[in-house]
Amino acid sequence: MKLKVKGFDIHAGFLDITAQRSVLAAIRGVVADAPFFRPETPYGKPMSVRMTAAGKYGWLSDKKGYRYVSSHPSGRPWPAIPADVLNIWRDVTGLEREPECCLINYYSAEAKMGLHQDRDEASTEWPVVSVSLGDEGLFRMGNVTRGGKTESHWLKSGDVVVMGGDARLAYHGVDRIRAGSSTLLPKGGRLNLTLRVVT
Repeated sequence: MKLKVKGFDIHAGFLDITAQRSVLAAIRGVVADAPFFRPETPYGKPMSVRMTAAGKYGWLSDKKGYRYVSSHPSGRPWPAIPADVLNIWRDVTGLEREPECCLINYYSAEAKMGLHQDRDEASTEWPVVSVSLGDEGLFRMGNVTRGGKTESHWLKSGDVVVMGGDARLAYHGVDRIRAGSSTLLPKGGRLNLTLRVVT
C-alpha cells in the first residue's frame, strides 16, 4: 500500500518477511566489513544512533562537520551496496542512476534522530530512499523550512519511504522507537537504510 504524507511516498509493507530477512543478511555482511561506530556532532556530542555505510561513499559527522567520505573510520573502503538493496532503489524509483551511498543507522530502544534535512549531496534532484527493518520508528515529517506543522507516521519493518520532489529537502526525523514491536532483529532495535546519490 502506498501513502503520500506531506509529499513523502510511504510504501507500507513493501518488503515481505522473506525479503526483509534477505536484506538483513546482506547488511550483516556489510557490518562485518565495516563495523558500526558512533559519530559525534560538530559540537562534540555523541549521537544516539550507531552507523556504518556501503557504497562509494559513507557519511561522517565529527568536529570537522557533516560530510561524505570514501572510507570507514578504520581507513578501509566501504563495502559495496548489496544487490538486494539496489533492487529496492530500482523498484521504487525506476531510475537508471544508482545510489552511491547506503547509510545504515542502528536505533536502540532509546535512540532518536532530530529533525534535519538531507542536503550534503551535490544535487538534490535525486530522491533519497529509506528502508525500515526491525522495531517500528515514529517518523516525523516537516517542511522545507524549520517550524510549522509536522505529521508523524509509525514506520514498520519492511516499509520503504521515497523522499523526492517537494519532500526532498523537507525536515524529517525519528522521535522514538517502539521496542519489541518486531522480532526481525534478535536483540531488538531498528535498522534504517538510506540510499543517496552523492555526486
